[in-house]
Amino acid sequence: MPWHARLHLDYKQEAARTVARFRHDGPLRILQSLYPEGDAVCHNVLVHPPGGLVGGDTLDIDIEGTDGSHGLITTPGASRFYRSEGELALQRTRIRLAAGARLEWLPLEAICYSGCQAENRLSIELEPGAELIGWDITALGLPNANQPFERGSYLQHIEVPGVWLERGRIDAADHRLLQSPIG
Repeated sequence: MPWHARLHLDYKQEAARTVARFRHDGPLRILQSLYPEGDAVCHNVLVHPPGGLVGGDTLDIDIEGTDGSHGLITTPGASRFYRSEGELALQRTRIRLAAGARLEWLPLEAICYSGCQAENRLSIELEPGAELIGWDITALGLPNANQPFERGSYLQHIEVPGVWLERGRIDAADHRLLQSPIG
């Protein structure tokens, strides 16, 4: 049975402290808010207890930041896209920041296991004066465990609407890409 999990996370500044409020449905949530840098920066760890996605699973992550808020989001481990029998595993992340909001989006890598059919979408909407630093890192297979990415495909979609669009498909059957010196 596929999972469809949703998380909506709002960062707001209350007095001199950034606070995170969230709603979730399914196995996707944040752990308690931490303040190792002081009250101005709210650190959160995004947790998906099943540990990965299989065909048919969908994770929807919606993050908002209001003026003056500063959040940092990471994960306790890599995301995983496991082998699929044909259905797509999908992770959609949407970040919207108001003017004066700051966010650090720093999840660990996404591991694409051989045989996965996966899509990872990141959409970022920034009002003028908002600040974001982030990454989306992908690892193909587990080569050190002798489990290379030999089958399947992965689509990475990163966009700032009207400003930037990066979209690439990595197909394990594309030997020119994956077996070349630059692949």
